[in-house]
Amino acid sequence: MILLTLFASSALLLASIQHVKASALTTTIAPSERLCFYADVDKAGEKIGFYFAVQAGGSFDIDFDIKDPNEKLLLDGQRERSGDYVLTANTVGEYAFCFENDMSTFMDKLLDFDIMVESEPRREVAAKPGQVSDHTNPIEESIYRLNTMFMSIKRTQRHFHTRETRGFSLVKSTQNRLFWYAVCESLAVVGMAVLQVYVLQTFFTKTGRRYKV
Repeated sequence: MILLTLFASSALLLASIQHVKASALTTTIAPSERLCFYADVDKAGEKIGFYFAVQAGGSFDIDFDIKDPNEKLLLDGQRERSGDYVLTANTVGEYAFCFENDMSTFMDKLLDFDIMVESEPRREVAAKPGQVSDHTNPIEESIYRLNTMFMSIKRTQRHFHTRETRGFSLVKSTQNRLFWYAVCESLAVVGMAVLQVYVLQTFFTKTGRRYKV
């Protein structure tokens, strides 16, 4: 009887799980380039989750905009470093998510983003409510609480991943600058030494015109 109850509860929970279509990508946007990505919405009222973060390049900022299938602007931003939004799709069709690296003239931007389309949870009534109804409500509430906790953990992981990637990019950029500074400094020291030897040699040589001894 306990196994039957657990099986029925599991079946009910699987029926009530949200249907999710997600696309997590990492891409590089060249200077003055505009890239657009698209997500299909099957029915009105679905939720669209949109997350992005600039991982490397310049000041870690990007321009973005979101448009519905009728080309209506839903959301936009300029010089944003990251964003995490949830939209309600009122129109069925293809939604456009565009990024533009217009403020940069020579620096590529490494972008990490996630587009997720999910429907509202559908709770179906069990075939025999008398057997399962006493067990489903606490289990469903626990599942939803766990889902909320997992989403919070996921956002925290994204935040730390972004900070780690940006820190690594900053360290790498500083390392390159220090390397080229050291190279230029070494070349300057060698050039000064060569110039001093040349001046001294010219000063004491017999062929010198102005500093003849």
